Amino acid sequence: MRAPISDRSADVIDFGDWLFPDREVVFVTRIEGVGPGESAKQVRAVLDAQAEKWGGPLLNHLIYARRPTIFRGARAMWGGLETSGLLDPTLVALVNRRVAALNGCEF
Repeated sequence: MRAPISDRSADVIDFGDWLFPDREVVFVTRIEGVGPGESAKQVRAVLDAQAEKWGGPLLNHLIYARRPTIFRGARAMWGGLETSGLLDPTLVALVNRRVAALNGCEF
């Protein structure tokens, strides 16, 4: 069983030959996120809504919250995908999970 993210300073991910044929192992440094109470009012509102919906704020958003401009950009991207109508919400969710898997995220 893998250690919780907070207990790891680096994670080893084997992407295999099918994704990156020129490398086998990638080291990913983990960055600590901010505490929800340490964030700006608008950021805190989003984190609180995530906690209500999923039982806790999403870890990537805690990292984005370290830089409010990046947080707003990421939220704008997901908001644009949700409101554009170009992609079915189910497809957006699948894309999100695929990107997370490629990045070694424990979704």
